[in-house]
Amino acid sequence: MVKKAPRRTAERILEVTLDLFNRFGEPNVSTTLISAELRISPGNLYYHYPAKDELINALFDRYERALNELLHASDNVRNVEDAWFFMHSLFEIIWQYRFLYRDLNDLLSKNRRLETHFQWILKNKTQSIKSLLDGMSRGGAVHIDSREVEATATSMVVVLTYWLSFEYVRDPRHALEAENAQTALLRGAHHVLHLLVPYLEASQRAHLLGLVDSYRNA
Repeated sequence: MVKKAPRRTAERILEVTLDLFNRFGEPNVSTTLISAELRISPGNLYYHYPAKDELINALFDRYERALNELLHASDNVRNVEDAWFFMHSLFEIIWQYRFLYRDLNDLLSKNRRLETHFQWILKNKTQSIKSLLDGMSRGGAVHIDSREVEATATSMVVVLTYWLSFEYVRDPRHALEAENAQTALLRGAHHVLHLLVPYLEASQRAHLLGLVDSYRNA
């Protein structure tokens, strides 16, 4: 039997850091705590990541790559079923890196690189949602005036971006715990797509409401 090669230390550091950031919030996690959780010396941690910002940037790079790869899939959305799956997938990535959204304003105020890249992310999200609306329009699932597309796409991006912050404010002690992931993701996907209800074709509107009910009762 071939033994698996041990994971590289740098990879382990990122995995543990992500878990700690998600559990406690980035401002509450020190490099000392990270090295203690890993059972390595602070010097070993600094060898791989000389500053806490480098850990944040490395995790953000992973998030950005995963997000941008998924955003391209909006070109294939034609109906509510497609849109539901797409939106849920987006929220899964956001949940995986939820510390970024829990502490978003604080992180942006301290990290110029994140500030710049998050502006690009917002633009990419907005363009992706516009592509989604265009595909659903061509598929006959939505009927929306071209003059309303920009505002609708922006509203959807706002909810998508700040939904986990809303969940956190509602229940700071429990909302972002792992066991609440499914509920938070479903609520987020539902509320983003609910913004399309005025524009959905009747059977598509009924299908969206049916999807929401089926997941609520699952």
